[in-house]
Amino acid sequence: MTVYKIPRHLSCLIFDIDGTLYTSSAYVFEQVDAQIRHFAHIHGMTEDEARNKITSWRREWSRAHGGKKISLGNTFTAFGVPILTSIEWRNTILEPEKFLHVDKKMQETISLLAKKYKLVCVTNNPVTAAKRTLRAIGLEELLPNVVGLDTCMKSKPNKDVLRYAAKMMGVSFKECLSVGDRYDIDLALPLELGMGAILVGGAEEVYALPDLLSCND
Repeated sequence: MTVYKIPRHLSCLIFDIDGTLYTSSAYVFEQVDAQIRHFAHIHGMTEDEARNKITSWRREWSRAHGGKKISLGNTFTAFGVPILTSIEWRNTILEPEKFLHVDKKMQETISLLAKKYKLVCVTNNPVTAAKRTLRAIGLEELLPNVVGLDTCMKSKPNKDVLRYAAKMMGVSFKECLSVGDRYDIDLALPLELGMGAILVGGAEEVYALPDLLSCND
């Protein structure tokens, strides 16, 4: 875990979902690869050709932007795949139930945090797909507030997405703490906007948040 900043007057936690609220390298990989495989089949190329094409483009984009990373949704737009199509793919292709299971310790962790803070998820998956993931790990009822790819039709990092989440929860940026597993996608922009930010490596580090935040009261 890397703590970049915790707001002095914290009232809202903004959670990324994938790779943050669960630990499953297999499903994190599958989410990306399933879409690339689908892209390959549509465009009449082999799966490996599509993987290499997407990987090479993202590598070049990163090199041209000081090492930053770009989301898959934003990457696909460069190949003529609009966000609306990405939403359709994710809602029909992704199968979190095959990879994830109910996490009772995460349920306890989120329940503790919900007693003190407003909670919202901001994800690059559409809301329906995101809620299926939350259901698979047992958090759908505990985390009902979800801002997804189809909410603003924009992929993180994006100011409009964060503005929507803050407005939904009735808070200012300076009251928010973003928690995610990717610095460039989940944390860099929130920090620029005055939010707090914590980088985690998966569920095991999220479990520590109640104790960590209680020490910063």
